[in-house]
Amino acid sequence: MAAAWREHDGRMVNAGRTARMPGFGVWTWVFYLFLYAPVVILIIFSFNEGRSATVWNGFSLDWYRRAFTNPSIQRATLNSLIVACSATVVAVALALPVALALSRGKRFYGAGAMHLLLLAPLMVPEIVTAVATLTFFSAIGFRFGLFNVFIAHTVFCLPFAFLPIWARLSHMDEKLESAARDLYANAWQAFVRITLPLLAPGIIAGAMLAFVISLDDFIITLMVADAGATTLPVYIYSMVRVGTSPEINAVSTVLLAASSAVIIAHHFLTREKAAT
Repeated sequence: MAAAWREHDGRMVNAGRTARMPGFGVWTWVFYLFLYAPVVILIIFSFNEGRSATVWNGFSLDWYRRAFTNPSIQRATLNSLIVACSATVVAVALALPVALALSRGKRFYGAGAMHLLLLAPLMVPEIVTAVATLTFFSAIGFRFGLFNVFIAHTVFCLPFAFLPIWARLSHMDEKLESAARDLYANAWQAFVRITLPLLAPGIIAGAMLAFVISLDDFIITLMVADAGATTLPVYIYSMVRVGTSPEINAVSTVLLAASSAVIIAHHFLTREKAAT
């Protein structure tokens, strides 16, 4: 079979040689086993008939029925969806003009510092962000239940929404927008008919990434949420504290399925956009 070659640093290297190194494939399978075996076990025991989360007693969907009919889980799920959807919309709405200003606007003093500040939440430990947000809300006396969680999630999700949009803009040819202006399109028409359609994959990627980050967030929510503003990850944590049960596994499996569905949808949507 012909070897696979690719260019690297100006020279051609055999791309398949690394994969055929002794033990490379074994360690790859060990890595994936270590990464996904706990998830697979959790999913399997979510269908356990008995109350034990570690001893298999038979197949049953009863725990999923209990989870879906549990009022507390329903309320926590609704809170998670409200916060995730709201934070995603606002984060994308804020990230889009900032990305346009940094990529398409005139260079201005402090642009580099603004870019670094936008990316700072990605580097700062989440617990630091959570404590800082809690301290800020406490200092100004800001206690509005679920609205506190929404604001905290919006700020935390902003860089996740910004990065895909900014990356897409960085690879877009500005000559297309200039051509539209040469054909007598004003700035708004050029943006709506040229920039926005080409930018759609980045906007979709940023929105889906922000949604998943908000939906799955635990630390920030635990810090800033008041009574009655419990989201699904926080409720799962409260259930785990009193003992693991198949109901917890069922709720966790549903949350995992929802996150995976968003990621898979993002993959196919962006791939189709790129193909066209």
